[in-house]
Amino acid sequence: MQRRSSATWLALCYAVLVVYASLYPFWPWRMPPSLPWPGVIGLPWPRYWGKFDLWINVAGYWPLGLLCFSAVIRSGGGLWRALLLTLVGLPLLSFAMETLQYFLPGRVPSLADFLLNSAGAWLGAFCAWGVLRLDGLARWNGWRERWFVPHSAGALALLALWPVGLLYPAPLPLGLGQLFPRLREWAELLLQNTPWELVPRELADDPPLPPGLEAIAIAMGLLAPCLLALSVARPGRRRALLVLGAVALGVTTTAWSTLLNFGPDHAWAWLTPTTEPGLIAGGVLALLAAFMSRRANAAWGLVVLTALIALMAEAPSDPYLLESLQFWEQGRFVNLYGLAQWVGWLWPFAALAWLLYGVTQSDRPLPPRPPEPPPGGRSEGQAGRDETHERPVGGNPETTIPR
Repeated sequence: MQRRSSATWLALCYAVLVVYASLYPFWPWRMPPSLPWPGVIGLPWPRYWGKFDLWINVAGYWPLGLLCFSAVIRSGGGLWRALLLTLVGLPLLSFAMETLQYFLPGRVPSLADFLLNSAGAWLGAFCAWGVLRLDGLARWNGWRERWFVPHSAGALALLALWPVGLLYPAPLPLGLGQLFPRLREWAELLLQNTPWELVPRELADDPPLPPGLEAIAIAMGLLAPCLLALSVARPGRRRALLVLGAVALGVTTTAWSTLLNFGPDHAWAWLTPTTEPGLIAGGVLALLAAFMSRRANAAWGLVVLTALIALMAEAPSDPYLLESLQFWEQGRFVNLYGLAQWVGWLWPFAALAWLLYGVTQSDRPLPPRPPEPPPGGRSEGQAGRDETHERPVGGNPETTIPR
């Protein structure tokens, strides 16, 4: 039975995000004025476009081509099926997105975007084919088998999406899952001018969190992905390396997000007397969790994620943060803003669903880890066969049958 690959989940998530970025802001939909139906099939050449449009369209579809090609190969599909999906299917997806932009006044369809998107998908497929020729996918599979348990594709996909969610500016560092305040804002718009309209008292701004709760929320934000990784990690010293890698990735991505919003001079301004204890506490607890079982890590991950979502629901919005978001919403990074925004909102809930599945699994004995590849690039089976066929000089070549 072919095991589900993490590349499949990542390819599906990335395809959804590409559709989101192509059709954002999704409204208002309208029929194209004075455009006959045959004209919808053709795409116009843009009047103005620059280097930014060139690299952003190629870079947007390059990971999709890489992931789709890898997903087909890792799931047991043949080379021709992978080429068909990436060389034909992804350009058709780009063409469909450009055609639908006719019906969105805020978007402009472009033949150049379609060609650049197709080129990016083909470039990603070519890179994935090169990795396949260099035996890179087999090496990745061996590395994954040594570090993680079977059927961990969903958790690995969530761990890969975690730094994407951190790029979206949040009221607290590492604070993902602030979805309930947005739901309240949407409810306010839906209930406006109705008998159920929210009164101003119900819409009053939340008071700021005490420093202690801020530190706890930051610790929970760092501890949550560590527990997710430990819930699918094999026992051993590698668990501590996973924790240290997650801490380094979270700190680096948060600094990069701050750099994008406030400039290079303020990249580390988020390290305050409140955030530093939270980071230290989260890192220490994650290292202690490395000694627990996979099922225990999944159970504690449910508790930590629930606490994180509850604390982020009470975290107020920062006026300076709201001002910086205008750079995302109105600038060139509008698509990246929408992508990171939804990942940051939904990541804790998706991790909750996965960990809930992990709690139901028992800590049964795992299959043995595949051995480290021997020197010279030969597999263990090949080395054994070579030793079997070797015989000393002068030995009897005939087989001796015992009586």
